Amino acid sequence: MNLSFFDQFSSPSFLGIPLVLIAMTFPALLLPSLDNRWITNRLSTLQLWFINLVTKQLMMPLDKKGHKWALILTSLMIFLLLINLLGLLPYTFTPTTQLSMNLALAFPLWLATLLTGLRNQPSISLGHLLPEGTPTPLIPALILIETTSLLIRPLALGVRLTANLTAGHLLIQLISTATAALFPTMPAVSLLTLLILLLLTILEVAVAMIQAYVFVLLLSLYLQENT
Repeated sequence: MNLSFFDQFSSPSFLGIPLVLIAMTFPALLLPSLDNRWITNRLSTLQLWFINLVTKQLMMPLDKKGHKWALILTSLMIFLLLINLLGLLPYTFTPTTQLSMNLALAFPLWLATLLTGLRNQPSISLGHLLPEGTPTPLIPALILIETTSLLIRPLALGVRLTANLTAGHLLIQLISTATAALFPTMPAVSLLTLLILLLLTILEVAVAMIQAYVFVLLLSLYLQENT
């Protein structure tokens, strides 16, 4: 019984063909395509407003050199947001519950920000490993600690996103199973658990949006350190 709770996190396949790529590319089909008309529909206007709002929030802490990353960070934000929200629908698969996928997104972007800093301002980037005014006996230990904290940043990004979404999906499945099991014998308790399930679903919608924003916001902060 306990193993069935984790079946929702297994990668789906059909005739031996993995369907993860379809799950990753499907959110792009939901975005309305833009045309050359001056007057667009309300959905396109809402889409442009949201993209503009997200871009402003992500680019606010960056200088003009970091604005070159606007397209990458905004696209990643919308991609993660749609995948997280679609994963809350019944009988769907959430690719962002896979640690391998989250690390595949976090590690190259973190490495790109690090290499950008080492290329443009190597002394300042290396200066982050040793705070100013450090006593001489503590220099080797602090360099080791700061280097370790720098190297685990992509791991922290991937684990944070995976753990939050996985925990939310497990809680929803556990409470929904309890609601269905209690309904024949204790309808009043079942209605109470149903109310808790609805509140938890609203909370998970907020968590899905916040985690997508936090993932990209931390990348922008890492970029700020290196530009």
